[in-house]
Amino acid sequence: MTQPPLITPDVLIIGGGPAGLTAAAELAGRGAGHVLVADREQDAGGIPRHSDHTGYGLRDLRRVMTGPAYARHLVRRATEAGADIRTRTMVTGWADEHTAEVTSPEGRYHVRARATVLATGARERPRTARRVPGDRPHGVYTTGQLQNLVHLHHQPVGKRAVIVGGELVSWSAAVTLREAGCTPALMVSQYPKAESYGAFTLAGRTVLGVPVATRTRVTRVIGKGRCQAVEIEHLDTGLRRRVACDTVVFTGDWIPDHELARSAGITLDEGTLGPLTDTALRTSRPGVFAAGNLLHPVDTADVAALDGRHVAGRVLAHLDGADRPAPGVRLIADAPFRWVAPQILRPSDPAPARGRLLLWTDEFARFPKVTIRQDGRTVARRTLSWPAAPGRVFRIPSTLLAGVSPTGGPVHIGLG
Repeated sequence: MTQPPLITPDVLIIGGGPAGLTAAAELAGRGAGHVLVADREQDAGGIPRHSDHTGYGLRDLRRVMTGPAYARHLVRRATEAGADIRTRTMVTGWADEHTAEVTSPEGRYHVRARATVLATGARERPRTARRVPGDRPHGVYTTGQLQNLVHLHHQPVGKRAVIVGGELVSWSAAVTLREAGCTPALMVSQYPKAESYGAFTLAGRTVLGVPVATRTRVTRVIGKGRCQAVEIEHLDTGLRRRVACDTVVFTGDWIPDHELARSAGITLDEGTLGPLTDTALRTSRPGVFAAGNLLHPVDTADVAALDGRHVAGRVLAHLDGADRPAPGVRLIADAPFRWVAPQILRPSDPAPARGRLLLWTDEFARFPKVTIRQDGRTVARRTLSWPAAPGRVFRIPSTLLAGVSPTGGPVHIGLG
């Protein structure tokens, strides 16, 4: 049987979103050699391509742009730096530990790179994954599906919508619905407070006129052919009522696109479900790194981009043969935290991107007292001035780990 053609770039980056494109621009611009970006979509840029509102680029570019403009900027930067961006190009599996199997309009081929960066991002859980019962009508979307339909394909949606979730992306869905001529009639959140920042919730309620029902869940979707209503339940009282709508948007509740990491046998973190990484963003497979929302689903696009910038330094060290990781200790998130990223601390490694550890909490704390423990002793305890809230990433300074023993046991991060 004839073997597919083989390409041997210096770096293969899988995923052309903010993390992958920023890593490509950094690596190509710093002399990494042939940097190949494989992206399965028709155009590179990731989610921002069809997120047609402002707010992108603040942390990484120090400017504010719309999503499509931000995506075009990242593509242009990577291309001008010399990266080879191939769209409609899907990595479907692995021929061996260092060889990716690729399918594109040009046919099938193999890519064996000296270093690989996984930047495949994350996706929202659809209705089926959330096990919401009822009918199966038209008009039920995730935010990504909605924005793709409206902004890329310019298709109409309904006239009256219910938004499930109260995260930042939920307000993005509300803006998209308004632009499509659909009225967001209600936003529902299971938490006592909507997960988004208070300023966004206040603006959404006053400017967009979207009421928010907290401690509420959707228990049933109703409609034959087209959605007609949803049934919602208040979690504290058990009272149920119907809300008329012809559109339902399930937002947030993110899961990493980890299929390639999993099929490669790369160790996954039980909390994030993305690859287990250290602060240099190495995975368990030598020469394979990961960046962006594959690791911490889900953070803003500019934070994902800064992950791409951060990983470039370690990739370059690997290409130079100077990347020799020392043994490390595990970082473990204790309740109410669901996960922490990254999860391994090595004494010789750089601080994580932006000097921050990222965590996800299931409970709201206005002034969280973060406690770091190792081997039964308290390493650090600090009350932070920003809240820990469900539905958005909670950031803590990595300097809180300064007293951790590199030869000790696992490090537990909790509250109290």
